Amino acid sequence: MTDVSTAIVIGGGIAGPVTAMALRKAGIAATVHEAYPSTADGVGGTLALAANGLAALRIVGVDQAVVAIGLPISKTVMEVGGKRLEMPGLADVAPMQLVHRADLYRVLHDAAAAQGITTEYGKRLTGARETPSGIVATFADGSTASADVLIGADGVRSTVRTLIDPDAPGPRHTGTLGFEAAADVDVPVEAGTMTFAFGKRGYYLYWPQPGGGTGWGVNLPQDRPYTMAEARAVPKAEWMRTLRQAYADDLPGHDLMQRSNPDELQIVGSLQIMPPLRHWHRGRMVLVGDSAHAPSNSSGQGASLAIESAIQLARCLRDLPDVPSAFAAYEGLRRSRVEGIAKRAARVNQAKALGPVGRLLMPIMMRAVMRVAMNPEKTLGPVQRYAIDWDAPATA
Repeated sequence: MTDVSTAIVIGGGIAGPVTAMALRKAGIAATVHEAYPSTADGVGGTLALAANGLAALRIVGVDQAVVAIGLPISKTVMEVGGKRLEMPGLADVAPMQLVHRADLYRVLHDAAAAQGITTEYGKRLTGARETPSGIVATFADGSTASADVLIGADGVRSTVRTLIDPDAPGPRHTGTLGFEAAADVDVPVEAGTMTFAFGKRGYYLYWPQPGGGTGWGVNLPQDRPYTMAEARAVPKAEWMRTLRQAYADDLPGHDLMQRSNPDELQIVGSLQIMPPLRHWHRGRMVLVGDSAHAPSNSSGQGASLAIESAIQLARCLRDLPDVPSAFAAYEGLRRSRVEGIAKRAARVNQAKALGPVGRLLMPIMMRAVMRVAMNPEKTLGPVQRYAIDWDAPATA
């Protein structure tokens, strides 16, 4: 075991609380430092947690609480030009859980607090310096915190990433802008089905909601990235007019947009991915979650991978003899997996704004893909069956 007994976790989103809970389970005391002045209740759109993410959450005892707030999705369908193609899946794994980010945040925050983990708000990291025995973090309010290690769970715009490597790349724009809402209309689709639809001018997805209505999200093609402030500065009614025009020729896209209240439109913002990083750690600092590896939302794995990495980092700090070897072992466990999933998802992104020829050929292409390449055990098995053996010692 390392001589690490304390940790500073920067970022109170998803990876931060899970990291703190996993460290506590490993015998390491962690305090979460969140830049925003209060909790993030009501902020964010919808995300998916796959079976591998739920398996990782089980290690810190939070999986059932997450299932309780989720909508199970047991079937996925590809829809192109009015044709629906059911995608093969793994019959014996837990269904994907669709959750609102704000609800997931609340569950993780409450679970961490119940385990005695402290979250300090209004702590925006500005710098960090190593000492002979640890590391000292400096915050914008003038305060400092000391611990044995500092963990950056601070998302795609990570401050910790730039402290580790000032030349590290930032997130890349996928060319799409995300929106979500719920329509007062029922689609003739079986409950528990997620439909991925390629419209004439943009990609969208939709799912029946419990109690009636249909939830939907869109990836609207955009020439330039919008900051969240820029996107939210545009009135929701104006964005809704844009969406209704973009999906006017699609069914059920047209009806979903028309039957949604503009005031309830959720502006998710420009969708971004993290390119591969040269350095995940330096000295006593290390990255976890989206700060190191944010795949596109096409992967359906962003949150699950962040949770896995939090657990594996705690294992390595528990079992390896020193900080450098623990961080190196952690990166070795994670890099090839997360970069492989991100690479496959990036290829899907290229198909989200099909041209006329692409829309005609897509059904034929999808059938060929499902016959030849979409062996679910080969493509989905290694991703969704991944399970961390917490009790097994981590090795270099």
